[in-house]
Amino acid sequence: MAEHSILIIGCGSIGERHLRCFQRTGRTAVTACDANPALLQRVAQTYQVPAFGDWEMALAQGSFDAVVVCTPAHLHVAMAVRVLQRGGHVLIEKPLAQSLSGVDDLLRARDHAGRQAAVAYVLHVYPLLIQARDFLQGGEFGAIRHVTSTSGQHFPGGRPAHTAHYSQTYYRDRKTGGGAIQDALTHTANWVERVIGPADSILCDCSHQVLPGVTVEDTVNLSARHGDILANYTLNQFQAPNESTLQFNTAIGSVKIEVHNRRWGTFRLGDSAWNWREVPPADRDAPFIAQANCFLDQIEGRSAQLCTLEAALQTLRFNLAALASADTGVRVFCASIKA
Repeated sequence: MAEHSILIIGCGSIGERHLRCFQRTGRTAVTACDANPALLQRVAQTYQVPAFGDWEMALAQGSFDAVVVCTPAHLHVAMAVRVLQRGGHVLIEKPLAQSLSGVDDLLRARDHAGRQAAVAYVLHVYPLLIQARDFLQGGEFGAIRHVTSTSGQHFPGGRPAHTAHYSQTYYRDRKTGGGAIQDALTHTANWVERVIGPADSILCDCSHQVLPGVTVEDTVNLSARHGDILANYTLNQFQAPNESTLQFNTAIGSVKIEVHNRRWGTFRLGDSAWNWREVPPADRDAPFIAQANCFLDQIEGRSAQLCTLEAALQTLRFNLAALASADTGVRVFCASIKA
């Protein structure tokens, strides 16, 4: 099996996870890059990898098959364009960006380079969600008419102890990809759009309710229309339990996904109880290792399973429409987003 040279730009919490999980595929030689000297030294020593303090120097001096961009969202597009221009494949951490600026250039750079580019919306490789999605798209229950998503977690408690406090990271500012909409809800929105198609319009209310040290929203109530399907999304980042439930309703049955219980079930009209399918437990890194393997498969020419730039662009419009709606108090159409 070919060994691929991978550069990880940005070694914060998610960047370190990507580095570790690409290593665990057994298919890569990984190099770390971060502008924080202390962080870079710790990561390089922990994982015994080469390190660069400057990403442009790393690209100039190294010969990398692919780059994983794990910096704050406002830096993603420019970095990814440079990678593609140098002939590398690129995996971009979610969200794709925090504005539409430069995204057209990114699409052109990918097409011109003939390289693979994907966005790390990791829910696409969860076995639980793959099974439920395949059932829903198989059409046994007919057309989906209504979707609900309810999720929440204690965001501070879910971060590794050695990483920076969330109030000192990208999370503190919408301009760098912070807040509950761009940080957390975007995962669910992207996955739901893959199942039922893109959102057309959004009415959103959000607020900073609890999290100390920041003023960005930590709580979201959102109503969306995906074509003729109605969807409701609710999320907060302070509740005690880490739970996520999605339900898809049709005229003859429902499908419920309980991510926290690792199970999904069906309830056909006339049934008396849910018919559950459980998925075996896995460690926290498992989906990220699967995502790394999928990306490596993709750059080797095998079928793509990860989020495309086009799908990530649509979810970016979802994010921006949600923020605009929350700020103005009116329904916003995704297609109207221009900046």
